[in-house]
Amino acid sequence: MPVSILSQRGVVAISGADRVHFLQGLVSNDVARAAPGQAVWAALLTPQGKWLADFFIFAAEDALLLDVERAQAPMLVARLSKFRLRAKVALEDASDRLAVLAGWGDAPMPEGAAPDPRLPEAGWRALVAPGSAPEDAAAYEAHRLALGLPDGSADMRAEHSVLLEAGFDELHGVSWDKGCYMGQELTARTKYRGLVKRRLVPVAIEGAAPEPGALITLDGAEVGEMRSAQGTRGMALLRLAALEAPALSCGEAVLRPEVPAWMKLPAQA
Repeated sequence: MPVSILSQRGVVAISGADRVHFLQGLVSNDVARAAPGQAVWAALLTPQGKWLADFFIFAAEDALLLDVERAQAPMLVARLSKFRLRAKVALEDASDRLAVLAGWGDAPMPEGAAPDPRLPEAGWRALVAPGSAPEDAAAYEAHRLALGLPDGSADMRAEHSVLLEAGFDELHGVSWDKGCYMGQELTARTKYRGLVKRRLVPVAIEGAAPEPGALITLDGAEVGEMRSAQGTRGMALLRLAALEAPALSCGEAVLRPEVPAWMKLPAQA
């Protein structure tokens, strides 16, 4: 059955009476939409609109629980704490007592889980006790690469990446009508002025998987760089003009872009 504990994920807990209002003004999506059985995918940005972290927001009875890259959990607690001021909130890295469980395919969704808000095909996610389920990291990685879903710092660069390059619009990671949040101005300008020039897309790999950051070329000209990879599948950040190329070069490997059906490119808008 396709389920796996995601040991590379952690959990940040935000409690207190002001928790929703506090987080609402800081992240890219509408925090108020998080409810039992409904998670929200959102990102924390720099004031200049560049990616710092992304996470799934779960609503518990007395807290918001953020399913985040485990290595980023301490940073996220520290960053968010700077904005606490007089808000009645408390922040805690709860990764030692809560683990992230993902299911996809024909795996039945357990009580307390929520559908992955990015795509129906992505499956579901739940917060469980550590060690309460098996881990199959390779199977989950193959699943998310096949769908073209970004995976935090494996596919994005802190203080450099722009949300719309990584599909946050199509994958329901941005609210366009909730009001201001940190980095909102640049994110809106990028969308409404059509400023996206590159996209993070899945690629088929022929040869050894290139290292993250390896330059990708087309007819000798640089058109992007490699991001995460496993076996014959990976993610690459490519210029729009390179997405229709039948083959790209990355060191000794050949890459073939495979634009997912969910992705909206300018000609398709």
